[in-house]
Order: sequence, then C-alpha cells, then structure tokens
Amino acid sequence: MKQFKRIFTFILALFLVSGFMSISSFADETQTESSDFVPVIRFVASSDTHVKDIDNMTAERIGKMLNMAYGMAEDDENYKKLDAVLIAGDLTNDGTKTEFDKFSKAVKDSLRGDTKFLGVVAKNHDGYKMSRTELRDYYKKDTGNDADFNVVINGYHFIGLSASPNDIEHYDRTQLKWLNEQLDKATAEDPDRPVFVMHHEHNRDTVYGSSSFDGWGVTYFNDTLKNYPQVVDFSGHSHYPLNDPRSIWQGEYTALGTGAIYYSEFTIDKTRTYHPDDSEQTATCWIVELDAANRMRLRGMDILAEKCLCEYILENPAKTENREYTPEKRKAASTAPEFEKGTEIETTPVPGGFNIKVPAAKSTDGMPVVLYRAKVKNSIGITVADTWTLPKYYIATEQDEIEIDVYGLKKGDYTVTVVAETAYGIDSDALEARVTVTDEGCPYCHEPHEGFAGFFTLIYHYVAYFFAHLFGKM
Repeated sequence: MKQFKRIFTFILALFLVSGFMSISSFADETQTESSDFVPVIRFVASSDTHVKDIDNMTAERIGKMLNMAYGMAEDDENYKKLDAVLIAGDLTNDGTKTEFDKFSKAVKDSLRGDTKFLGVVAKNHDGYKMSRTELRDYYKKDTGNDADFNVVINGYHFIGLSASPNDIEHYDRTQLKWLNEQLDKATAEDPDRPVFVMHHEHNRDTVYGSSSFDGWGVTYFNDTLKNYPQVVDFSGHSHYPLNDPRSIWQGEYTALGTGAIYYSEFTIDKTRTYHPDDSEQTATCWIVELDAANRMRLRGMDILAEKCLCEYILENPAKTENREYTPEKRKAASTAPEFEKGTEIETTPVPGGFNIKVPAAKSTDGMPVVLYRAKVKNSIGITVADTWTLPKYYIATEQDEIEIDVYGLKKGDYTVTVVAETAYGIDSDALEARVTVTDEGCPYCHEPHEGFAGFFTLIYHYVAYFFAHLFGKM
C-alpha cells in the first residue's frame, strides 16, 4: 500500500519522464527529479550483442532495443530524435563474416532517419576467425564505419577504439597517441562539455566487473583518461548488470558499464563469472540524454520488458566538482535493507537439509538489494552452512518472496539466520529460525541412496560434490 501511494503521488512526473513506459520499482529513488529535463541529444549505449550464425535471438534484440528507443523518443514532446546507437564490441559471437553480415543487417534494418551507428570491434569474440587487420577491414566494408573514430553529433564528440590492427598488441601505442590527440582536440573546443569515449573492456578498478579479481578490466587507457575530467567512458565485456549501483563510477572521469544485450554475469564473494539460470533472458542498454546545461540523464533499460531498471541525473560530468557517484560516496549512502516487521523464515525439510522462504526485504536507500545470505549453525553454535542466493534485481521482475536451499546437513537441530545485503555489503537485521533435519540426503542430488548400488552412487556423488565446491558454487 505504501508503494502504491508513492507511485500515485508521483505518477504525473513519471509519465513525463518515461512516456508509455512503466518505471520499475528498482529505479534509484535518490535520483534528481527529471520532469523538467529537455534533451538536446539522445543516444543508446550498449554492448555485447554476440550475434550468432545459428539463431536470430540476439540479432532480433538489436531491433527490439532500437524500436524501444525510438518509441521513447517519439513520446518525448520536447525532443523526438534518436541521434546515435553505440555498441561497444563483441558484436558477434564467433567473429565469422556471416555473423558480421547478420549484425550489420540487423542494425541497418532497425535504424531510422539520420540516427548514426557507432560501434567498435573487440579482440576476443569479434576477432576469433580473422586477423585483426582483416577484422577491421571487413567491419568497415560491412558497416561503412572506421574501427577507430571521432564523430561529432550535435556538438558532442564520440570517440571509439577497436582492438589494435596488430595481432600481438591488444591496443597499440599509435592508438593511445591518437586517443590523446582526439581528446585534446575535443576538450579544446569546449572544456565544459562532456566527451564520450567507447571501447570494449572496462577500465581497471572502475565499474562493477573491472577489478583484477573479476578479470574484465584493462589498464591501457587509465593514464590517458585520468587527465580528462570531461570523459564519459562506456564499456562492456563483463556482462555485469548496468543497474547495479557499482556500474556507475566517478573519479578523475566518469565510467559506465553497459551491461549486455546477451546474458548477464556476476562476481559474488569468491565466485567469479557466476551466471544465474535466467542469465540469457537479460538484455540491457542505457538511454543517454543531455540538456543544454550538459546535465546527463541515464536510464538503464530492460530491453525485453521495455522497462526502466534505474535512472540517474548527473550534473554536468565534465566538471570535477560534480562527482556524486564516487565509490566512497555511494557506499556512504548505502543503508541496510529492511524486512517487514514480523517477518518470519519459513522452512521446508528435504533430505539432508531444508528450503528457506522469506518475504523480500525492502531497500532503504533507493539502490537494489543484491544478495540474500543464509547461515546455519548446529546445536553447539558451529557454522555448518553458509550460502547465498541472488535476487532478480538485474531484470524487471519484482519478487515478493526469496528462496534459499541448504543441503549437506546431518540429522539434528539447527539455527538458521537470513540477511539481505546491498551492493556495498550493508546487511539488514537478521531473521532467525530453528529447524530440525530428520533425513540425511546426498549432498549432490539431495536424495537418499539405499542398498548396495546406492552406496556406490553416494560415493560418486560425494566426489562430484567436492569438485563442484572446489571450482565454484553449485
């Protein structure tokens, strides 16, 4: 009821912001009110389309993304244009010429009017089948675009870098020198105007997915970009969700993770490259707009649901005094989620464990709840299970209930606690319940094994269970 009243109160403002769209409750409630925002430029920023020979799913998502963006533009009474679409590499899945042809056709069939396509090709997926020189040449032949470019649209510079033409170097010195020259040129024209830079991989230690542990960040551009506060940098590669609050970063410049058109990925604790069961059902992009004062409005969109997952308004990001999205400030703004008063854990026994159900916790800071943890202690207080589950915050699905499975327990009495967690590790108050396990089960398949054959099956499953936990969360 409280959420309904909130939506009703602000429905007029939300209608002006999002037109035909239904704004998801995942949107950041700490955003600046944007009903007075009048764009002077609008573009899509996306990545990792992974167009394949064998099916049309991702190629069709390109068309769906652009149709959604055009619909949003048409519903804006102040500015009806879509000026550009950016796709930051891994355009194809295997780098074949037929995949590039398919990608190019999907883009060209979906573009309207004078919307410009700006894309880059990446070292890995795009470069699987061709040498880098051949890749860049074929890309230009197929799309008409240079692999590296500086294009001006409505007075704003868009600078893109593809993988080096040299197969030995990821990005070469010539490219980095060229990038420095283009940034000098763009910022000299107007030092108070943002400059948009695009490449495939994240810059190391900026957005979610870019750390050395995550494995998706590179260091080639850091020494250059840190000298240009005007830069707004778009990158993909990791497939980490764009509506995670860690996917917007400000420091010496501004960086944004684009999410991906094809599947999602996460790092959780010591588990890298975690893919939820529905990861392929995710497709996201940014709708980016600037007004005459260079305020930047960012709307992170779920393409398949055509809904907004998050929204930010950044005061002119070219100015160093406008840095509201540093990791330190975001963490300081993060507050503990809350379960409704009186919420209880519901447990259902299964062989060797139990299933946990709890009503979803509520965010108290406008940022999504990104994790639920369950900890189980035995009758003498020793922790015997410590597990987690990922809520569906990365897509436009509202969950009323969260489920967590706990297995591999012996018969006995246990205490289980559940907490909800923010992206910055701030936990809710813990829910607690007592549960009794009466039937031991296999830790791998969670079923009892009986008889002589069952004994050997159990041994086999124990070995499988050991290796599953050795190499990652089951």
